[in-house]
Amino acid sequence: MIKEKLGHRIDGWVHTLFPFLFWRPINPDAMTVLGTLVAGASGLAFASGDLRLGGLLLIAGGFFDLVDGVVARHFESTTRFGAFLDSSLDRVVDILAMLGLFAFFLRESDGLGAAVCAWILVATVLTSYAKARAELMLERMPGGFLERGERIGLLAIGTLTGWLWPVLGLLAIGSSVTVGQRFLYAYREMGRLDREATHGDATRGAEEAD
Repeated sequence: MIKEKLGHRIDGWVHTLFPFLFWRPINPDAMTVLGTLVAGASGLAFASGDLRLGGLLLIAGGFFDLVDGVVARHFESTTRFGAFLDSSLDRVVDILAMLGLFAFFLRESDGLGAAVCAWILVATVLTSYAKARAELMLERMPGGFLERGERIGLLAIGTLTGWLWPVLGLLAIGSSVTVGQRFLYAYREMGRLDREATHGDATRGAEEAD
């Protein structure tokens, strides 16, 4: 939701706040991989019980995820593979972070916490897959209520402040709502395209008959 509304301003903000990133060319794919390693390590921190360290790692890794695309656009080094790599490794971080929390709750013998983390993990993966699959047939898929940036930001806040349970509840509900929004949008738009295709076939058939 935030990315959809403010995404066009991110490049300007990054140029203003972090000018050193543009002094000389940087490989954006290397930044993507480095960010994944840093943020992915949050899963190990969560599993070991160090929630605050995990939150800090998410924020640090999120920095690379925020700026790699800006750097690529600035130096005109954007590639299809770079976009693919970024999207794929985002999923790795999402999964590792939630698996780490899942393991943490299992260690604490907290079955409810583990179940909520499992629910969030499934909803997160389904949210991403639904968008990727729909965009094979649709021009675009709206982000919905809770996109990845909000999910990672909320999780970092929850682990750093100790408000983990309220955040997990919000993530569980928000991710589920987002899945529903994307399915509903896909249902409407794909249905519209199917009707247009059927009408077009019928029109062409009538013209051929004439």
